[in-house]
Amino acid sequence: MNVLKDKRIGIFGKGGAGKSTFVVLLAKGLSDCGYEVCVLDADSTNVGLHQAMGLDESPAPLMEYYGGTVFSGGAVTCPVDDPTSLPEADVFLDELPQKYHVENREGISLLVAGKIGGQGPGAGCDGPVSKIARDLKIHRRGKQLVTLVDFKAGIEDSARGVITGVDWAIVVVDPTNASIQMAVDMTHMVDQIRDGVLPATGHLEDPKLVEAAHRVFREANVKGVLCVLNRVEDKEMEKYMRRRLKEKEIEPIGAIHEDPSIAISWLEGTPLDGTTARKDTQSVIRELEAVEEVRSAR
Repeated sequence: MNVLKDKRIGIFGKGGAGKSTFVVLLAKGLSDCGYEVCVLDADSTNVGLHQAMGLDESPAPLMEYYGGTVFSGGAVTCPVDDPTSLPEADVFLDELPQKYHVENREGISLLVAGKIGGQGPGAGCDGPVSKIARDLKIHRRGKQLVTLVDFKAGIEDSARGVITGVDWAIVVVDPTNASIQMAVDMTHMVDQIRDGVLPATGHLEDPKLVEAAHRVFREANVKGVLCVLNRVEDKEMEKYMRRRLKEKEIEPIGAIHEDPSIAISWLEGTPLDGTTARKDTQSVIRELEAVEEVRSAR
């Protein structure tokens, strides 16, 4: 179908929901379907995504490419304090220095926005990482990429406005009340953006910054929030989770069932390749393509 070409899909979830697992599964599944896939690791604290993708080393952080965070004397600012766009945010893999992107054996590219571990006292705010995640557009000449953005756990990045830069937001929902509530909150937030509600700007004294913040939200690309159930143990659990979400008028596009091999892969730092989970992911991709096709036809 290939309707997801050139789309930017953000993956969100509460801590422990399995969003990074889903990112790897989705990247592999899309690649199996013939898509050119790029993963942007925008989780400022989590590590090990490169190992789950079958890579020996992680690429150098793009934060370095852009000159570092404002907190360390660099140029990358927090989108809350400075909502202006990241300069030179359109990046072509063909022209980006090799150390900033790596490709696994399946042809999936990985880039890393930045990590705050080891930055030292006073430099641990990850707002600048959110700026890169919000604005970076990754291209490859002659090919249309699907970009998957693995965001930090929780809803903080969304509140910073990163969700304005994706075509679809997918919330990974595990069997917890907190996950269900996050799906509800994210859906409400995107509904507000699509209805024209502008962000809070009471902290900004410069009218130009206020206008920049408003422009980011007015020009938001996000089409909606989709949910994927994860770590589902059995049919009864899936039925219960679907019922809870339906009460909030949310219909998941699929479910990833529990696969013990995935936990072992994360523990050992080995490539993630759950057979059952990958089969479930193919069903999710078909539903995602169908939703995109319907929305594009409107």
